[in-house]
Amino acid sequence: MKTVLITGSSSGIGRAAAKYFQKKNWNVAATMRSPEKETELAALPNVICLGLDVERPETIKAALAETIRKFGTIDAVVNNAGFSLLGPFETTPVADIQRQFDTNLFGLMNVVREALPHFRCQDHGTFVNVASVGGRVGFPLYSLYNSTKFAVEGFSEALQHELRQFNIRVKIIEPGVIRTDFYGRSMVKTEKEGEGLYGEWARRSLKRLMAFGNTGITPEAAAPVIFKAASSNSRRLRYAIGGDAKMLLFIRRLFPFRFLQWVLRRVM
Repeated sequence: MKTVLITGSSSGIGRAAAKYFQKKNWNVAATMRSPEKETELAALPNVICLGLDVERPETIKAALAETIRKFGTIDAVVNNAGFSLLGPFETTPVADIQRQFDTNLFGLMNVVREALPHFRCQDHGTFVNVASVGGRVGFPLYSLYNSTKFAVEGFSEALQHELRQFNIRVKIIEPGVIRTDFYGRSMVKTEKEGEGLYGEWARRSLKRLMAFGNTGITPEAAAPVIFKAASSNSRRLRYAIGGDAKMLLFIRRLFPFRFLQWVLRRVM
């Protein structure tokens, strides 16, 4: 049986992916910051729930070691852990900005760094890095979240060249709107600080953006795409998820950039 380690498995896409891989007869290391609270995943055959905080490399080392001890190997790592920071850049506290990058970008890099030696030694492995359509299209009030996902895109695109010689694949997942905690507890909003500067515009934009949280596909619909990326032997790099993501990326690819900007201003 193959083995996957998934970060951010306590909810949303990570949780759905853990269940899907298990149904497809993979061993699953479902990692999260508080594994002691997880009961459903822990009860599934061939699933272990492990503590892992992407900002703490020692927890990454421990989770990787325990996965290998339990299952013998790791064939794929799904870097899913992250959250969204929503609000005007100018009014966002520096500490919040630092945490956004520490989790979404540097945390992902921490996991890749720790898993790479194992992949090189076994001469195969796949990194599935969850970015976003917001890694290639910028949205109002998402300047900080967008910047981390743009960085994940660039990092992954360059990394796949470096790792090709070791038979290690890198895949990028680009979800659009998915009905998850992304628009709930996984979102940090800073719009209140901007009431004096961006207040009315920010409130209108925020209301429209939050409405998108009730649209889109479910995490369960995203899981098969992640599984396909992890299990495929192809060198395909990017996997868009959701009609909205595919539409925006299609517009970006085939139309002048100013047309995409016009579409976004009309929608937002």
